Amino acid sequence: MSDMFCYQCQQTAGNKGCVKVGVCGKQPDTARLQDELVIALIRLAEAVQEKGVRTRETDRLLIDGLFTTLTNVNFDNQAIQGVIDRAVEERKKLEMKEIPVVDLFVGETDLVSLRSTLLFGMKGMAAYAHHADRLGQRDEEINQWFYKGLCEINRENSVNEWLELILEFGRVNLKCMELLDKANTENFGTPVPAKVHTDIKKGPFIVVSGHDLEDLKELLEQTKGKGINVYTHGEMLPAHGYPELSKYEHLAGNFGTAWQNQQKEFVDIPAPVLFTTNCLMPPRPSYEDRIYTTSVVGYEGMVHIQEGVDGKKDFSPLICQALELGGYEHDRSMSGINGGHIMTTGFAHGTVLANAQKLISAIRQGKIKHIFLVGGCDGAQPGRNYYTEFVKQTPMDTLVLTLACGKFRFNDLDLGEIEGLPRIMDMGQCNDAYSAIKVAVALAEAFDCEVNDLPLTLVLTWYEQKAVCILLTLLALGIKNIYLGPTFPAFLSEGVTKVLRDAYNLQPITAPEQDLDAILGRG
Repeated sequence: MSDMFCYQCQQTAGNKGCVKVGVCGKQPDTARLQDELVIALIRLAEAVQEKGVRTRETDRLLIDGLFTTLTNVNFDNQAIQGVIDRAVEERKKLEMKEIPVVDLFVGETDLVSLRSTLLFGMKGMAAYAHHADRLGQRDEEINQWFYKGLCEINRENSVNEWLELILEFGRVNLKCMELLDKANTENFGTPVPAKVHTDIKKGPFIVVSGHDLEDLKELLEQTKGKGINVYTHGEMLPAHGYPELSKYEHLAGNFGTAWQNQQKEFVDIPAPVLFTTNCLMPPRPSYEDRIYTTSVVGYEGMVHIQEGVDGKKDFSPLICQALELGGYEHDRSMSGINGGHIMTTGFAHGTVLANAQKLISAIRQGKIKHIFLVGGCDGAQPGRNYYTEFVKQTPMDTLVLTLACGKFRFNDLDLGEIEGLPRIMDMGQCNDAYSAIKVAVALAEAFDCEVNDLPLTLVLTWYEQKAVCILLTLLALGIKNIYLGPTFPAFLSEGVTKVLRDAYNLQPITAPEQDLDAILGRG
């Protein structure tokens, strides 16, 4: 028997499954606890459905519990066990005994594949629902679907039934992404284009990673006037486009590149680093004493910032350490992966659609011949340089929309402009995928055609489960001809892969020039 089994991320061992230790750094005991947590959540969902008594506590348990099992979120066994105990306690309150739960990853290959696809998609949606909830936005249909989905995972559905469930889930996730978009814009304003510097100023500073904009805002408030600069990292980069965040003068820039490079970019960093959501890697000895976690993130031995009874968080430990460490003695030059020192962001649907007439006119005049959405999760696999080369090779009469951390492969490149529009436009975090969908739908309406008829191609990179739920939403919308890489998911069986390729013409990436030739119809 293997020590563990996990194939929920793209970099799973041999593209088959991690059975000794996770490529992400997850140990077998942690993997087993995360599986136990999923089982405890299934039992709780079954109990609530049976009794017909949902509560705010059970809603949050399902959402935050699933989020806890997302890749690179929580490595703290004690914390995971604590969530399991809470789920068990809530089930017992309903006076319901343990019910049998299916072997999640054992059974007929295609059925296990489809069960896994739904489960991993739900883990991704849990992240979006968590963020929306924290900003005061929640929805009954979305919350109810977590119960329904977990109960269905415990059923022996047919292939067709699973496929119907997955597409239904994709439509619900679209609503969840829309809810999060509303939460972000109502709290932080509509994003506007911003240029973000990668160089680091001398003096004390704090780095903020993850996705939680509210945590960043709280930290900015608490560091105001203290002589401490705050830098975003990874998926926090789009924060610079939000007016209610960019107004803080000490939000000084972005530290480093993509999340997977943190183990080398954080070496001997003279500053604390706050991880607000996923994208945490096991810290190295040279900086492990300055890593802080919060929310569902955890790592054994790291200081965890808890939310107080008033819903606020006290970041005093980070502030004190930032002042103590003192930052760099001199301004420090850092760059993106390609050597650039400026990154742009803030091209969410509000900005893009404000320029809709200019965009539509340029397309009709042939000045823009094609639009590529190149985005998704990044990772350490060498083959991911495909996305850098793909963007570099896109013709000068094409636009590149991007979102999520995959953009760090090319977002420091200057590809010029078309009609005053930059050729690379960052739409935000993976949490902002709704922006891309909204723009695509708006363009289809403007040209009185289907999305699939637009001069638009999605070239996606995936790593973890939020990318899975986004893909399922795109399929639920009927969007075809998506290019996906660096590999197809290990949890998609040959049979399921064939179904998706036949129905949606889902394409594996090959080589940049070859794929561009196919997309653009070049000889």
